[in-house]
Amino acid sequence: MIRSFRVGVPSEGTRLDLFLAAACSDLSRSRIQKLIAEDAVTLGGRAAKRSHVVRAGEVVEVDVPEPRATAIEPEEIPLSILYEDEHLLAIDKPAGLVVHPSPGHGSGTLVNALLHHVRDLGGIGGEVRPGIVHRLDRGTSGVLLVAKTDRAHASLSRQMKKRALSKQYLAVVAGVPKVRKGEVALSIGRDPRDRKKMRAFRPGDAPPAGVREARTLYSIEREWPAFGVTLLRCRLVTGRTHQIRVHLAATGLPIVGDPVYGRPRYDRVRDGALRRALEEFPRQALHAERIGFRHPATNEEMEVVAPVPEDLRSLLEKLDRG
Repeated sequence: MIRSFRVGVPSEGTRLDLFLAAACSDLSRSRIQKLIAEDAVTLGGRAAKRSHVVRAGEVVEVDVPEPRATAIEPEEIPLSILYEDEHLLAIDKPAGLVVHPSPGHGSGTLVNALLHHVRDLGGIGGEVRPGIVHRLDRGTSGVLLVAKTDRAHASLSRQMKKRALSKQYLAVVAGVPKVRKGEVALSIGRDPRDRKKMRAFRPGDAPPAGVREARTLYSIEREWPAFGVTLLRCRLVTGRTHQIRVHLAATGLPIVGDPVYGRPRYDRVRDGALRRALEEFPRQALHAERIGFRHPATNEEMEVVAPVPEDLRSLLEKLDRG
């Protein structure tokens, strides 16, 4: 599809890619730069360069190909949508749902579900697909942002890179912190002894390549000291793979039900039913409760909240009853 734009006097002197970024509000700057590099942007019938400075009266034409179909198949999988408009949506992801197709999960993923449920995808990078802005582990529930357009995806990704996108989690842990509010600042990287796992590295360790700074803030939301169990609110400052799970386990507060970093003992729990509920909780008791960001089109400050799911709510009620 050919889009044509006549340069007005207010835009004169603007570099071509910046002019088009303002004119094509549905395309990210990286997408525009790629179109220029592919000679899909012309001035007077000739391919234009990104560095060209536009002049009043010039006509810029952009040949934007129709988004190509993705190879991923749409699937009718139930979704809980917390917020949606033409730019983005927020999903309440249930525990057990994989986000992206992968060698072990070619179908039944969140992306398969989104391709079925969302009918107005603008496409990301020239392909009709949703733009997953961030990830949640398979066993983690909660709110997850999805971009519908290139421009929205670029904006939300930029906010995440600048740490302007706020993410808060609830975690049920075995153990009681020594302070009500604290910070875990331990670098995270692949475990040299098990490449499928991540590991926290302390000052003085000899970390392998790829280890990155990581910071998690936490505070006590509720506590059951008689059982040695605590509900923590965690806020990510950085966003590393398995960050909350790794950080809490490294500080002696493993998440209940975590099959990789957890497996704590509950020797202080005398009630057999409650002990079994903790020992047999079927996934990590971690829930992405809320996310704050600026809307990519309006710049409005927004916060989306995912309600505590039934399995986690039931566990908290059992702890309350003792």
